[in-house]
Amino acid sequence: MENGSWDADYRQRGRLYGGGVRLPPVPEGARVLELGCGDGRTLAALAVRPGTAVGLDLSPAALALCRPAPGRPAPLLVRGDARRLPFRDGSFDVVLLLHVLGHGRADERRAMVAEAVRVTAPGGRLHLRVFSCEDFRAGAGREVEDGSFLRATGVLTHYFTEDEIVSLFGPCRRLRLETVRWHLRVRGTDLLRAEIEGAFEVPSPGTRQ
Repeated sequence: MENGSWDADYRQRGRLYGGGVRLPPVPEGARVLELGCGDGRTLAALAVRPGTAVGLDLSPAALALCRPAPGRPAPLLVRGDARRLPFRDGSFDVVLLLHVLGHGRADERRAMVAEAVRVTAPGGRLHLRVFSCEDFRAGAGREVEDGSFLRATGVLTHYFTEDEIVSLFGPCRRLRLETVRWHLRVRGTDLLRAEIEGAFEVPSPGTRQ
């Protein structure tokens, strides 16, 4: 995970992504952690709901963009590494990994999932969103690992299969896993976008999966 590349992007371009926010199901009053919170769009939607919203990101420039306008609810912002979370075991009811896992190498992805599971309370849920290997952008850039491509900006993106996700979240109970497909029309050409979305439950100690 190259913090410098992301920090440069956020400093130069500000909010990188537009559009609405698709929130996974989050129980009212839940303690929610978003890993790789970026410019804070998801956090802003969470902050207006009852509960606790915490956003973690490596990039100081991203965290600066997360600060709300005066009078708006403020989430707790933490600069930190998703591979080594500065939280106690079971601190959160819900952990969101929305397009963050794909920006790490294989060992980093495993570490992020292990840490996300660790800080989620038994019975709590992890919600995932990543790019699928079916996405039209898969293959763009220099391949540095199987399915992982480094672009000229220095940003690494991995494109997943559903089997990879099942393997990564092996200790957890799978609640939902699907590939969502749609078409993006660019200069008269329909391009396939594809994301994998999933939800997993952290088992109680001693529970057999």
